[in-house]
Amino acid sequence: MIAMKNKPNDARHHEWDVTPRRAGEIQETLRKVWIGEDRLPRIRLVAGLDASFVLVGSQALKKRPSRWGAWREANRAIGCVVMYRYPEMEEVERAYAVVPLEFPYIPGLLSFREIPVLLAALAKLKEMPDLLYCDGQGYAHPRRLGIASHLGVLLDRPTIGCAKSLLIGTHGPLGKKAGSSVALIDEKAGAERIGTVLRTRDGVQPIYVSQGHRVSLESAVRFTLQVCGGYRIPRPTRDADHFAGETKRKLLSGQLSEK
Repeated sequence: MIAMKNKPNDARHHEWDVTPRRAGEIQETLRKVWIGEDRLPRIRLVAGLDASFVLVGSQALKKRPSRWGAWREANRAIGCVVMYRYPEMEEVERAYAVVPLEFPYIPGLLSFREIPVLLAALAKLKEMPDLLYCDGQGYAHPRRLGIASHLGVLLDRPTIGCAKSLLIGTHGPLGKKAGSSVALIDEKAGAERIGTVLRTRDGVQPIYVSQGHRVSLESAVRFTLQVCGGYRIPRPTRDADHFAGETKRKLLSGQLSEK
């Protein structure tokens, strides 16, 4: 996996084989070193990441009750990354990884299921991106450390959370035109602003943008709008999602190995 610039006792260096309770404690610890303002390098390369899950082996022949059940029963994680030259958004590289899935499906702790395989996929790139888009929450999380923030803190890289659905918070009316936005507020935390509800295309459902790490909310929204390309979902995470789906189908059909 990618070598992280931290010392053995650094808060960012933690185990992954932990209990759910310990995972929550790790999130609370990492939150203390989170940076929510712009500390950006020159942005030359951006990438989108997404993960998928699959059940392989003899158990895969059993009928599963629902989509949610399938996610809970999965025993492999598939991580995919697609990287582009910025601002041209010309794709330069993509990579995938498959690893055994060990952490259970627990809302609020999904980064412990996804990040290990995303790190494995990132490690296959020839060069690390300057900015990462994650299909999930960043600061807009109960412990303020969704997958985008968790990954950003571990790598000490700028990250942005672009979620398709609301996890926590409330917001007011949103305009119908692309570019319309409204604050996402956590009323239970003293009306704290935790993200932005953003309309990326006329009349479509919004997405929920929040800071991952080393980026301000204003910049996170600006960078997100710059890579949407007329679609609801930003191109980096949209392409990574399609790549993950394609990789999953090939793995299940035997066209692809886990290595």
